[in-house]
Amino acid sequence: MNDIQLQRLVSDLSKQFFQKSFKDQAVFNSRLRTTGGRYLPDKRTIEINPKYLAELGMDEMVGIIKHELCHYHLHITGKPFGHGDKAFKTLLKETNSPRHCQPLPSEVDKLSLVYKYKCQSCGQLYKRRRKVNINRYSCGHCKGKISPVN
Repeated sequence: MNDIQLQRLVSDLSKQFFQKSFKDQAVFNSRLRTTGGRYLPDKRTIEINPKYLAELGMDEMVGIIKHELCHYHLHITGKPFGHGDKAFKTLLKETNSPRHCQPLPSEVDKLSLVYKYKCQSCGQLYKRRRKVNINRYSCGHCKGKISPVN
């Protein structure tokens, strides 16, 4: 799918679920890392992460587009359009749009990597996502020496 097809899909979804036309721009942004999409109010542009289409399919991408269209339509009508606003939450429910997108499978693998360390004195177990320099750090409970656990 390219930007032109994405633009057409966003326009169709806007008419189908919001009964309003989408007159602005929708584009793919491959630099997005932690989100499925975003709405830029200054430019009135919707940006979509193409990795979601590649890894999770069309259904997830449609949900992301509907979520961003909620931001868009509330903004152009002058209503509050932030995630915590009541109008936004109500519109999400009315259009059956997701509040959050699923994490990417390729990113979940990176987050699940856990390093385990154990205190040699008191036995306290520590789980960390990043490696710890065991020569520099000690146990927070008893100040004992920590060592990696396999």
